[in-house]
Order: sequence, then C-alpha cells, then structure tokens
Amino acid sequence: MEVLWVLLTLLVAAGVGWPVTVGVLKLARSVDEHEKVSGREEAVERHKTADPQGSAAPVVVEGPPGMVIPDPPENVPAIPAPTAQGDLPAPRPGVLRGGLVIGILERLGVAGAILASEPVAIAYVVAIKGLGRYAELKETPAVAERFIIGTLTSLLWAAGVAAFAAAYLL
Repeated sequence: MEVLWVLLTLLVAAGVGWPVTVGVLKLARSVDEHEKVSGREEAVERHKTADPQGSAAPVVVEGPPGMVIPDPPENVPAIPAPTAQGDLPAPRPGVLRGGLVIGILERLGVAGAILASEPVAIAYVVAIKGLGRYAELKETPAVAERFIIGTLTSLLWAAGVAAFAAAYLL
C-alpha cells in the first residue's frame, strides 16, 4: 500500500504541478500587463497635463533618460520566424524550450527527495536546472523572471504534495 501512495504522490506532484505552475505564470503575466497599462495611462495623463493642447508628441514611458518608446501597434498578427529546421516554428519569446519536461522531472526529483528523506537532493535538482539554463537566463531578464516564478511554484507544489504524503505515510 505504501508503494501505491508513493506512486500517487509522484504522479500528483509531477502531473498536477504543471497546470498549477502555468496558472501562476499566467497570473504573474496578467499582473505585469496591468502594471504596464496603468503606468502607460499615468504617463499619458502626465503628458496631457504638461501639454494641455494635446500635441502628438511621443510619450516617454520607461527606459533610459531621453529614450522614447512609441505606442505599440494594435491587432498585428504574429508572424513566426523562419527556423533552421524549416517546418518547426520558432519558440515564443519569453518561453524556454523543454520547460514542460524539465518541470515534470524537477517535481519528480523534489517529491522523490522528500519521500526518500533526502532533502539535500533538492539542491542538486535546483543547481542542475539553474546551470543548464544559465546562458539563456543571462541574455533576457524577462525570461529569467518567468524562470524564477515557474521554478519556485514548481518546487513549492512538489514539496507541499510530498510533505503531505510523507506525513500521512509516517
């Protein structure tokens, strides 16, 4: 019976952790988008107040001093970039390739480490994941932020499920 509980725990930690992580990432993205929209609206209001005639001068929203960021065009369809493989689409910006499989393996490793009473193994899982993604994370801060949010969500989910099961199995 214990083996069944361990297998069920690993299945829930790995499988159900995926939609949980995706949900948290969507929540984080919606919060970011809300903050961007709010910040842009405040900048437009400040611009209108400073220029009551409402001239068509561009609004500086963020970036280094003097850098002008134009309003993005609306309803422009995304065109997939050509790839070396030809028929495979390029990965979306801000999404790391292989994240689903890596996340499942990460949650299996964390849950297995807790169930085996070897919590130090969690450090190995995190180190392998971080070192494997280091080059990609160094290049793009937005991707690094998603990586951190996804990793923490995934680790917390797996640890919570495994800790609950370990307490039950004792």
